Amino acid sequence: MMRICVTAQKSDLDAQVDPRFGRCAWFIIVDSDSLEFEAIENREGQSSGGAGVRAGQLMSEKQVQVVATGSVGPNAFQVLNAAGISIADGVSGTVREAVQRVASGGASFSEKPSAESHAGLKGAP
Repeated sequence: MMRICVTAQKSDLDAQVDPRFGRCAWFIIVDSDSLEFEAIENREGQSSGGAGVRAGQLMSEKQVQVVATGSVGPNAFQVLNAAGISIADGVSGTVREAVQRVASGGASFSEKPSAESHAGLKGAP
């Protein structure tokens, strides 16, 4: 069993993946075996700064093992990496598809940030 967080545009397993980590609309934390999930609205997504860091801290608090998203900036990457959380980036499709891809070993994992600092401020999907 893995605890996988997928960034999402809505609050269910059939929602589209939100391409931004720190500024996504929702975090969907899914048990890879049962597909039971917790949807957390990202209230920090509209803040002027620090959204990625706070999102990374939340993932650590929620004992997430993998984050699946479109891209992760340098500050969030540093927090996730320090917490031992793997980052699958370049992810698209639905939350359900993203979980299946990660659980089956079909996702690619990042060794470095995949977005510039504050890239999520440049616009919503």
